[in-house]
Amino acid sequence: MNKKTRVGLLGCTLLAGALGATTGMAQERFVTIGTGGQTGVYYTAGQSVCRFLNRAETQPAIKCNAPSTAGSVTNIVSLQNGEFEFGFIQSDHQHKALNGLAPFDKGGPIGELRAVFSLQTEILTVVARHDSGIATFDDLKGKRVNIGVPGSGSRDTFDEVMKAKGWTNADFALAGELKPAEMASALGDNNLDAITYVVGHPSGAIQEALTNVQATLIPVSGPQIDAFLKGADYYTAAEIPAGLYPGVDAPVPSIGGKAVLATTAKTDPEVVYQLVKSVFDNLERFKRLHPAFADLQAEDMIRVGLTAPLHEGAERYYKEKGWL
Repeated sequence: MNKKTRVGLLGCTLLAGALGATTGMAQERFVTIGTGGQTGVYYTAGQSVCRFLNRAETQPAIKCNAPSTAGSVTNIVSLQNGEFEFGFIQSDHQHKALNGLAPFDKGGPIGELRAVFSLQTEILTVVARHDSGIATFDDLKGKRVNIGVPGSGSRDTFDEVMKAKGWTNADFALAGELKPAEMASALGDNNLDAITYVVGHPSGAIQEALTNVQATLIPVSGPQIDAFLKGADYYTAAEIPAGLYPGVDAPVPSIGGKAVLATTAKTDPEVVYQLVKSVFDNLERFKRLHPAFADLQAEDMIRVGLTAPLHEGAERYYKEKGWL
């Protein structure tokens, strides 16, 4: 073999290798999971799912990222417009979006919405300063209350409860719209009397508020709340357990739903299958990544709170496991 031939063969080999590398890169698939504020459980959930999916030996490789977002409502909008492949949403929002109910009534039902699995129960949580004079939910009226970020699940849930009570924003001395990461400091600085947040427990934001501020959890209960639950079956009565936070020695009644990982019918079934497999094949490890995940059970995760149809990729895995 002469020198020219060797050089030519070497060039072909390098070119083939470069083309192979390019093809391999092109085959990588990228997915985004919408989460929530960085102090909330959604953010940890999204980061955890991505951790397992990124480590999975899939062919082609699936690369996952889970940015912080404004929460449930924003995630549904981002699913609908194709910005995200997956998003964590409240089970009540899943129901509303699927059926074209407010706050998703302007564009009509989002019939392509699909469920993947559910996680922790999310509870409407109210924290009030000891010196605020707030002992019951009705005492919030006339006070400085953070009602949530527009476009967040917390805000939508609180708006629903306000409507059931016959309240408007004008019934508060201040209707704050701070992000979860900003609430505890505002409460501690006496710029707010109370904060509201729909979240799984234990929550870092609630822990911060109850640890650094002389404050307490306020029950969300009463005849109007009972009537509200009867007319909104996508919510259920719920309790914040005793012992999770300082000074909380008895369960605190409220309302809640489930956190659901959602997608759309357009998402590749193989991608959904691999995501689900990466989580459930490592479920015991997943449960250790946040205290709110500690009691998760597979049989509940694939049924409870799923008010949209299962995605076919998730259904395939659950049937393979004999769970459906």
